[in-house]
Amino acid sequence: MPRRWVAAVACLLALAALACEQGDGPAPRPSGGQTPPGLPDTMAALGDSITTGFGSCLVLTSCARNSWSTGDGIRVDSHYRRLLDRGAALRGRGHNHAAPGARAAALAGQARAAVRDRADYVTILIGANDACREDADRMTPVATFRGQVDRALRVLREGRPAARVLVVSVPDLYRLWEVGHTDSRAVRAWRAGICPALLAAPTSTAPADRARRAAFRQRVRAYNAELVAACRAYGSRCRHDGGAVHRARFTLDDLNRLDWFHPNVAGQNRIADATFSAAGWKL
Repeated sequence: MPRRWVAAVACLLALAALACEQGDGPAPRPSGGQTPPGLPDTMAALGDSITTGFGSCLVLTSCARNSWSTGDGIRVDSHYRRLLDRGAALRGRGHNHAAPGARAAALAGQARAAVRDRADYVTILIGANDACREDADRMTPVATFRGQVDRALRVLREGRPAARVLVVSVPDLYRLWEVGHTDSRAVRAWRAGICPALLAAPTSTAPADRARRAAFRQRVRAYNAELVAACRAYGSRCRHDGGAVHRARFTLDDLNRLDWFHPNVAGQNRIADATFSAAGWKL
């Protein structure tokens, strides 16, 4: 066979082999780290110690890798990780601006940070610290709480109008008292001054203590009603979890063994599970 025909046949065989390899293999992923349409490129988490993963590691400090929202660790199937698994180009762009002790008054500043991040997905979980004051009289008034949440949402709407916002209901902290006040370990930890408006004198059945706990429970319910209304007023880019976190039946197994208050890894996963579908990503 002439040399030129040998070369031509070899080229044809090589092309055929390449075509077969491409046909049998998986479809190529988008080039350049592009996110499939509809998924976020950057996300930000706003809120308090729950969202920082406080107490979910071995000490009582923030542990952001375990955050239900932006956590990038392997132990919590966070919103960040779920979106990454679905092709979002989020790697390295999950920003956590939540802060331990934060109340709704701090939310606008956190929202400004999310705008600077150019976030197109923002989660908000706030309100526990507004209720967890020294006593019932010092809890953030409901109207003040609503105004502070509205201010933060206005920052997001003006700075990132196309961003999707997920507002999460305040957990049912009263249930925490219900399941923990008969556990000696939790009672000892709470005596350090954790959420005194609810957890002071946790074993007392005195009328004043029962009334204080009832007032706390009602205030959290009022906050949740305002969160629903604030999200509705924001418009179609805001989603609410429909009360999923507040309805979650947390147990002591979902709490860390240091303060018996903040979620451990299991608790963080419970929050992620309860809230992810509410964000409404079309996957």
